[in-house]
Amino acid sequence: MSTIEIKNLHFSYHSGEEILKGMDFMIDQRSTAIIGQNGAGKTTFVKLLKGLLKPTQGEIFLNGKTIKDLTVAKLAEHIGMVFQNPNDQIFKNVVLDEVMFGPLQIGMNKDKANEKAKQALELVGLSDHINANPYDLGLSRRKLVAIASILAMDTEVIIFDEPTIAQDYAGKERIKDIIRKLRDEGKTVITIIHDMNFVADVFERAVVFAGGRVVLDDTTKNVFSQKEILKEAYLEQPDVMKLCHELGLNEKFLNVDEFVRNAY
Repeated sequence: MSTIEIKNLHFSYHSGEEILKGMDFMIDQRSTAIIGQNGAGKTTFVKLLKGLLKPTQGEIFLNGKTIKDLTVAKLAEHIGMVFQNPNDQIFKNVVLDEVMFGPLQIGMNKDKANEKAKQALELVGLSDHINANPYDLGLSRRKLVAIASILAMDTEVIIFDEPTIAQDYAGKERIKDIIRKLRDEGKTVITIIHDMNFVADVFERAVVFAGGRVVLDDTTKNVFSQKEILKEAYLEQPDVMKLCHELGLNEKFLNVDEFVRNAY
């Protein structure tokens, strides 16, 4: 299980205009959702984790070691990221080649990369499309190809950027199962996302960004119970928790399953 420690993290694209303003927190074994309105610094933060940007001040530590001297390629051996838009990630003409590309780049031999790619495609439900052109698939399936390409790399940390985009109910349920499986395997799973119901269903911890700072960091239930702080961060509670407030229930529930089991 990997840990990521963020110490006094600052970042500016332009002088005098800070995007991140001194963040201090640790990402541990819990599946973690980073939430906040557009412009809160979420995407900038994960780019710093991936080494695509460098902090203007402060450091990020992976398993106790600073990442500041690691190249993007070296970090890719440890941290995989599924992009929000799969069209920004996919560039091969065959699904299997696309999913094998990442493993090959981090040093897997061809046989192992092929095995990992096929396992990942089975997990996302695309085993029947290994020879397809990704761009002959719809957006929802291209997103699953992008997810498979990162799963196949078998990194210790996996970041999902808006994993539910273009997914129907069945697609969302599949991605929930994938995230739970990764967590059970000891992977560190992080998402940046606007879908609060999805967070409530699958993530153990939520970290709220607002104005370049961390304003809440706790279990998902405790974070979503803070209605007024969420409102100040321009976020809404999950639907079931809103219902709990409207019904005047003393105990607040995260999702339908919790509500049905415990409300009455």
